[in-house]
Amino acid sequence: MPTIQDSVRDAREQYERDGYVIFRDVLDPDLVAEAGDHVAWLQARHPDVRPEQLGHLYVRDDPFWLRLVGDDRLLDIAQTFIGPDIALFASHYISKPPFSGQPVLWHQDGSLWPLDPVEVVTLWLAVDHSTPENGCVRLVPGSHRRDFSQVLVNDRVENVLGVEIPVDDVDEDHAVDMVLAPGDVEVHHPNIVHGSNANTSPHRRCGLTIRYIPTSTRITGDEQPYPSAFLLRGRPGVNGYQPHPRYVAGEHFPFRGSQD
Repeated sequence: MPTIQDSVRDAREQYERDGYVIFRDVLDPDLVAEAGDHVAWLQARHPDVRPEQLGHLYVRDDPFWLRLVGDDRLLDIAQTFIGPDIALFASHYISKPPFSGQPVLWHQDGSLWPLDPVEVVTLWLAVDHSTPENGCVRLVPGSHRRDFSQVLVNDRVENVLGVEIPVDDVDEDHAVDMVLAPGDVEVHHPNIVHGSNANTSPHRRCGLTIRYIPTSTRITGDEQPYPSAFLLRGRPGVNGYQPHPRYVAGEHFPFRGSQD
């Protein structure tokens, strides 16, 4: 029977080889359902914001969001790749509505972030079923072993990030679809080439991207401490961090355990 150590070793080997790995059934259905309700609550509070853009500016003071990204099951996965001293760098709900969800053009995460060094791991938590029909993540295995491509502005089509990398730098024929069920987690490297198509289906496609850093990675953005920098596990390292918000009934999204 495989041991936990075997599973960790296998995950690391796939991550180093392919630049990504999938963990199934990480979070329980009740918590994932709460995350879906949280997205609806945020959209009601911010009706002028596209649901693909519910980033840290809208959740930085949100106790449920911090409870979610600080879940020990997610931190245990992050620890597999970046070690025991873990901070949050940023997090972002990308909720693609039915029939009109915007694409994410081909890009490499790490080229966009103020981190030194670019030691970071992304966990993509599926809130909904994520399929090719509703615009799941697509990535090019092995592309994490290359340097960052040039970042180009793209305002010709409506898209989530507003940037892309040159089409000649993308081996799209070898791209694979990240088909996920609610509660699954896909982990990917900051250099991997990835994106997602528009959602033209009748089903929402929502996921929460979570970017964890080892606390030895410095956040170099102008605003210090960074708006979404939270210490989640271990020693604080080189950054300053935001204080953890306290739940206030009537002000924050209500959730199980909120009073604790």
